Amino acid sequence: MATDATAAAQQFYGRWADLYDVLARSTPGLGRLRARVADALALDPGDTVVEMGCGTGANFPHLRDRVGPEGRVVGVDFTRGMLATARDRIDREGWDNVHCVRADATSVAFRDPPDAILATFVVGMLGNPAAEVDRWADVLAPGGRLALLDAAQTTRWFGWPVNRAFRGLVVASSPSSVDAYEAPPWTVLDRRVEAAGRALRARATDTAHGEYALGVVRLTAGRIE
Repeated sequence: MATDATAAAQQFYGRWADLYDVLARSTPGLGRLRARVADALALDPGDTVVEMGCGTGANFPHLRDRVGPEGRVVGVDFTRGMLATARDRIDREGWDNVHCVRADATSVAFRDPPDAILATFVVGMLGNPAAEVDRWADVLAPGGRLALLDAAQTTRWFGWPVNRAFRGLVVASSPSSVDAYEAPPWTVLDRRVEAAGRALRARATDTAHGEYALGVVRLTAGRIE
């Protein structure tokens, strides 16, 4: 049975699925970041890639372009509204090798190990992101790649005004009230993103890290042997 926090998140993201999809597709620069993280997975034609927390499927075109019609893309999300939009996108495009699964990214299991796993703006919502990164690394095929694209407060010298705006965005996009967190939600987000990145770097070889959008967006990727 879903916890109260999980149920609240499902209701929140389901209610705002259409707006989320518009922002995911039209926010300036976000398409380039999605292409970057898809490139970081170093996918080959015929590969299977799983996206944890796929939302409305904004990453699907980038992933499918790289695995080709002979590969497979599997999107995992626990929100019906998000998945309904993602499935509409799949149907419109006529993709017969892109599939969605309603499941929790922290517990979903696979019959066959995927070649790559992607999580975009997901680890900040997980209670123990380092443990989940370890679990995702464990289910990958040998030599598979894992990539994380996340947002957190910038550490650059000009960060004060950027972080003030970012904190407002965090509050507006949170399914829980500020009082529900043990610390300010942007601080919790920073800690979770950093913990996930550390866990990936500890498990992976051939790692890469980049910061974009004034240092707010972080991309970390690596190969799991």
